[in-house]
Amino acid sequence: MRRILMLLLVLATCFNASAQTGGKNDIVVKANGDVLTGKVTEINDDAIKFIHSGESLVYTIKKSDILKITYASGRVESFSAPAAATAAAPSSGNAPAPTMVTDPAERRNKVAILPFGFIVDGQPQAQEVSDEIQNEAYALLSKHSGVYNILSPRGTNVKLAQAGITRDKMMNYTMADLCQILGVEFVVDGLVTQNRTSQTSTGTTTYNNKGNDDDKKKSGVATSTSTSQQNFQTRLDLKIYNDKSDIIYNQNRQAFWNTADAYKNVLEYLVKRSPLYTK
Repeated sequence: MRRILMLLLVLATCFNASAQTGGKNDIVVKANGDVLTGKVTEINDDAIKFIHSGESLVYTIKKSDILKITYASGRVESFSAPAAATAAAPSSGNAPAPTMVTDPAERRNKVAILPFGFIVDGQPQAQEVSDEIQNEAYALLSKHSGVYNILSPRGTNVKLAQAGITRDKMMNYTMADLCQILGVEFVVDGLVTQNRTSQTSTGTTTYNNKGNDDDKKKSGVATSTSTSQQNFQTRLDLKIYNDKSDIIYNQNRQAFWNTADAYKNVLEYLVKRSPLYTK
């Protein structure tokens, strides 16, 4: 009789515990919007173990893919959103967030040219200058792209703006992140560096006589003109990354000419030798 009473007591305790939780499951909300119902069996530094409701198979889910977990007890545990998900949110206004393209097949053979960095004497130049070089690179590459589909600079810049990514914030993202945000397999990244060197001055003098050769006294006017040109030492670095953040092309070259626009010849030289350029 005593054993029967003990068994009934254990069953009553289990029933009471079950009633307190209401038979609820743990709910896992993922960063991509998926909602999973089941049981969290283990949590470690970078992942959790999870069993779906009505199943017995144990799944491993990365913490970086999780937004929050609501446990059966009612306790809620939040997780930091991954960089790519954070980048997808529009920075301001009502512009829609860009779609993250996670399927490699959808990104295949697509290329985006990032706004170029442009530094003169250690100082970053205006965004308009970076955009101009970006457009020049697009003009060179799009005419000889072969199987590659080159995203227009405007299309690239709109997606970056929607994600709140400026040139100075790109270091917070991997190239794999940028590829998914832009929906491409490759990104082209460039930096132009210029330093002022010497100045070249040229001058001419002309003399205009007044009067005829028979005049005993001749008079005239001397006119002098001079021009000054600032010389630059220009260097261009060009890199191409794939959607795994691997560098597939990394070249740099110093301009032979010393003019302010000497980067154009260097850009053409490097683009023509890149693996994305088809003759």
